[in-house]
Parts: sequence; C-alpha cells; structure tokens
Amino acid sequence: ANACAWCTRPRAATISAVRYEADGQGPDFGFIGLYIVRKELRGRGLGLRLWNEALASLDDVPTIGLDSVVAQLDTYVQVGFALARRSVRYEGPLGGVGEMPADLHPLAQTPFAEVLAYDRRCFPARREAFLQPWLSLPGHVALGVTRSGRLAGFGVVRPCGVGSKIGPLFADDDATALSLFHGLCASAAKGPVFYDVPMNHAGAVRLAESHNMRPMFETGRLYRGPAPE
Repeated sequence: ANACAWCTRPRAATISAVRYEADGQGPDFGFIGLYIVRKELRGRGLGLRLWNEALASLDDVPTIGLDSVVAQLDTYVQVGFALARRSVRYEGPLGGVGEMPADLHPLAQTPFAEVLAYDRRCFPARREAFLQPWLSLPGHVALGVTRSGRLAGFGVVRPCGVGSKIGPLFADDDATALSLFHGLCASAAKGPVFYDVPMNHAGAVRLAESHNMRPMFETGRLYRGPAPE
C-alpha cells in the first residue's frame, strides 16, 4: 500500500546514477543524469541531497560522466568535473522523408554478440542489460550496415513526446553514417527529428548541417576522472 501511495505522489526531484561494470571486472564507468527539481521546490536543498547520494553511490568508480546545461557548467567544475566537449541538439523536419537505402538491414538480423562488441568500441563500458531492450522497445527502429561480412555501423530512431530522436548512431566512416541517417529518418514518423551531436566530431556536425538541421539546445559533457577515449 505504501508503494502504491508513493507511485501516485507528485515527484519533487529526481536523479539517476548508473554504474557500468568493465566487462565483469568491477565498476569502471558511471553516469549521472535525469537530475531535476520541480521549479517551485528549488532552493530548499532537495537537489543537493539527491546529488550527494548519487555521487556517493559512484564513489568507487574511476570515471563519472554527466551532461550539464550551459548555465550550470561552472557548478560542476567547482566540484571536480572537467569539461570535455560541447554537445548540440539539432532539429530538422526529416521524419518520414526519403527512401530506405539499399545497404541497410534490420539490426535484428545481426547476432547480438556482434552488435554488443561494436557498441563496446564506441561506449566506455559494456552495457548489455541496456542495449538489448533498447534495440527492440515498441516504436524503436534499429538498422545496421554490413560490409565485407562484418558490422560497419548501426543506429536507432525512437519516438519522443514531440517528433523522433536518433541515438545512438555509430559508423565506421562518413558514408556509412550518412546511409544510416537517411534510413533512420525514413523510418521515423512524419515530423521533426532530433539528433545530438558531439561538436568535436567534425563528421557528425557535417551530417547535421548538410541536412539543414538547426541547433536548438546545447549541453556540456563533463567527466570526473580520466575522460574516455
């Protein structure tokens, strides 16, 4: 009964702290997100209490990442985080536009072990428990490209409250990324498509800007501890 009452109670504040195990060898990477306090309840210390609990739960993790709105970057720097790069969310009316490139296939046709291995090249920890459901949730479309008998890239597009969002989009090269981008946009519902771009990745920036997408939101990626390569 108490749990049911809690589920129906309006939330005051939230935060998430995710621990990633380094290929079964113990915690190697952590990420803090979903950190928000209802506007009318700010200034009462609720957020700070949550922040301290989240950080304490990752105390033994050598590298912790988070994304911050631009206005709060200095706040995180003051507590030991360092800015690694800017990220910009681009938007364009690309949902349902274009045709499916011939070199793409449903990612489910690729053995999951191969997809997981490719993801591990692009993300600083093994995340099997997240990746497997992410690729098959209702409304999610996951596409892959195979070249010379091996996976050369994959991507996912999913519905949002408004429009659709691409993520992740991993590829060996610009041509593969372009093909995946076109396939994901064609698979999305008609309407806006959002695409988060690390601004230190020139190919990703070109991909967004060459499709006339416009910047609409910016964050900074910060790390405490050694930044992942």
